[in-house]
Amino acid sequence: MVQVAVVAYVLVVAAVYLGQRRLQYEPARSSPGTPEAAKLPQARRVQVRTADGLDLFAWYAPPASPSRPVILFFHGNSGHIGHRAFKARRFVEEGYGFYMCEYRGYGGNPGSPSEEGLYADGRAALSWLAAEGLSPERLVVYGQSIGTGVATQIAVEAHPRALVLEAPFTSIVDVARDRFFWLPVGLLIEDRFDSIAKIGQVHAPVLVLHGDADTVVPYRLGRELFEAAAEPKKFVTFPGGGHSDLHRHGGIRAVLEWLARD
Repeated sequence: MVQVAVVAYVLVVAAVYLGQRRLQYEPARSSPGTPEAAKLPQARRVQVRTADGLDLFAWYAPPASPSRPVILFFHGNSGHIGHRAFKARRFVEEGYGFYMCEYRGYGGNPGSPSEEGLYADGRAALSWLAAEGLSPERLVVYGQSIGTGVATQIAVEAHPRALVLEAPFTSIVDVARDRFFWLPVGLLIEDRFDSIAKIGQVHAPVLVLHGDADTVVPYRLGRELFEAAAEPKKFVTFPGGGHSDLHRHGGIRAVLEWLARD
């Protein structure tokens, strides 16, 4: 019986390792349609080319004036950018520009998601915005859930005006270890999004938002990431807030108030 159990465990570990990206990413492969259909008429569909040769679409709403910041938004693990149009709408109404990065393999885009692939998608967005005349001083990088891993990497590289992290983690390994404590996740996971090793290299104000009832990314991981960040920084706790509902608890308002601080 012990031998059978050991063999079964090894087979499970092997299956998890080989299929980890199918387990880690949950893209909606259907098209989000048009920004107008998503009630975001200020935005238009744009196309960017990644360094590895993929043509990806994104949605972009320009700022109300040339001096206003532009928010570069990296969404969470599931769905596509159409599911986040409500979030963009509030910022656009306040005069901010809003670039919704759509990842490879999501929303009908070509390719398959991976850590390095998502970083490449973020860099392509940066290049497109730079070609539009956007300077880093006007760029706010905003990540949600797995998008916080992308946002942290991009913030290290781009030196933006500010970094906003909604429901962030220290690393994917830590998230997986909390959920799958019976697996050697530290040895298995390839796409680690090791934000805690990078956050100290971000030389911009950092805002962290986290719900204390988050059942996907433990609240303590958001706190640990925040503690590792350099000043100036701010942490906002949303009592009863979960992983994807912080907008219902005042999350968007908290970001707008923080961005308006100066």
